[in-house]
Amino acid sequence: MARLVIKIGSNILADKKSGLKIKRIETISDDISRICALGNEVLIVSSGAITAGMKRLGFVEKPSEVRLKQASAAVGQSILMSAYEKSFNRHNRKIAQVLLTREDLSNRKRYINAKNTLLTLLSFNVIPVINENDTVSTEEIKFGDNDQLAALVAGTVEADWLIILSDVDGLYTSDPTSNADAELIREVSEITPQIESIAGASRSGVGTGGMYSKILAAKKALAYGIKVNIISGKKSGVLKRLISGKHEGTAFLPTAKSINSRKGWIAFATRPKGALILDDGAIKALVKSGKSLLPSGIKEVQGEFEIGEAVRCLDTKGIKIAKGIVNYSSQDISKIKGKKSHLIEQILGFKYADEVIHRDNLVILDIK
Repeated sequence: MARLVIKIGSNILADKKSGLKIKRIETISDDISRICALGNEVLIVSSGAITAGMKRLGFVEKPSEVRLKQASAAVGQSILMSAYEKSFNRHNRKIAQVLLTREDLSNRKRYINAKNTLLTLLSFNVIPVINENDTVSTEEIKFGDNDQLAALVAGTVEADWLIILSDVDGLYTSDPTSNADAELIREVSEITPQIESIAGASRSGVGTGGMYSKILAAKKALAYGIKVNIISGKKSGVLKRLISGKHEGTAFLPTAKSINSRKGWIAFATRPKGALILDDGAIKALVKSGKSLLPSGIKEVQGEFEIGEAVRCLDTKGIKIAKGIVNYSSQDISKIKGKKSHLIEQILGFKYADEVIHRDNLVILDIK
């Protein structure tokens, strides 16, 4: 048995002119129901609400104003869920709507609550259909797009497999819509800057992401040790064949060394409230030796933050080195920066810990 997160984009489910593609939803629901019948657990991350609402509200183009997008999402979400409900009912499969904002996963308590809810739904053989809560999300609290949400959900529930349904067969050597000689890349063992460059920053008039977004999402999932496939969501039977063991689309192989769920939460879900500028000795201790961050290695404090909040660790050139959860506020760190740990209590009048960031709450950043 495997736990799968399947991400389905707006391009697959809907278009600006006709709204939701009911037949496509039925086909995908058929395939997912068969996957569940084999004993697998499936969570769906689905776009499409805004596009469905656009059609109902009479918009010809995707609105640029946030309030109009939110209104479209509010109208479209019920349409989308109704389509999923009817499609899965044909297979006696139960579904549940789960709407998330980035704040739901960046706050540790809400993150744990969301995780417990999703796992409980799976224990009842319910398929969670997850979407960003676009009716309340603003640019400041958005995941970016549902590709990133899918990667975070996969890490949250400790999935075995992230499958991203795309409007093309996978990652190509160049844009297949403009270059007839573009070739499908069947397997990627490491997401290098060259791979990111190949993906480009393409966008569509319906969705919010492109292949570049999918590559970044794959990179996050791979860091958890989750295997990733990008496959066509427009061709019938591709998903079923992939699950049966046949090669489809582009496969991304997870690294041998992976991070645990908590460190994944720190790296990808938390919102940094400030930054700490580190000296070369501290950077070496963190990166090479896996040590905790002590106050003696901190040169400068940027921003205002409290105990338990996330911060970035930067070198003197501003390059991101790590991200972690602090044991002291920005005000207190400003007083003890550059000092030895045994002086903390003397300076502050108290001491929570020798470390400003313990290594268990610290993640070295080697991805975006």
